[in-house]
Amino acid sequence: MIIKDSEFGEVIVRKNALSRGVRFSVSTSGRLSMSVPRHTPDFLLKKYLNLNREVIRKKLPLSDPSTQKTRDYQKKVLMKKARAYLPYRLEYYAHLYGYSYGKCRLSHAGTRWGSCSSNKTISLNIGLMKIPEPLRDYVILHELAHLNHMDHSKAFWAEVGSHDKRYKEHDKKLKMFSPGL
Repeated sequence: MIIKDSEFGEVIVRKNALSRGVRFSVSTSGRLSMSVPRHTPDFLLKKYLNLNREVIRKKLPLSDPSTQKTRDYQKKVLMKKARAYLPYRLEYYAHLYGYSYGKCRLSHAGTRWGSCSSNKTISLNIGLMKIPEPLRDYVILHELAHLNHMDHSKAFWAEVGSHDKRYKEHDKKLKMFSPGL
């Protein structure tokens, strides 16, 4: 659910069965996020927001609401590019090196370039479209290697190295970029 606020812009509201109180944070999109107990009536949400306005201003590093629209647009453009590129590149390397994965999922995680789940789903961050192609390929090969090794053991790195001889250099360069917008 989203609440429109004149000062904070769009406020993301998450109703959570495990929440015992109201909690404010900043989402990866830079928006104010509000976590409340599941059965909180909607009319109380704006009241909580108004009661905590001063605390929010002082304690949370919120971005200007106008930058939210810019970030949303950038995300939309990156998602379009990612859909047209990443699944095909993943399939190319999987076929080339004999990997078999379940499905490809595109995400916009704030801290991860990719992940591989135990059910063989490979998630790739749309932020990969902002970095040089050799680093994108490194992330894809890294996640494919996780299909055989769900850890970062010596065997895992040996497998990554068998597909990308410059993986150490690529790993170091990747740290200079951020997956978030």
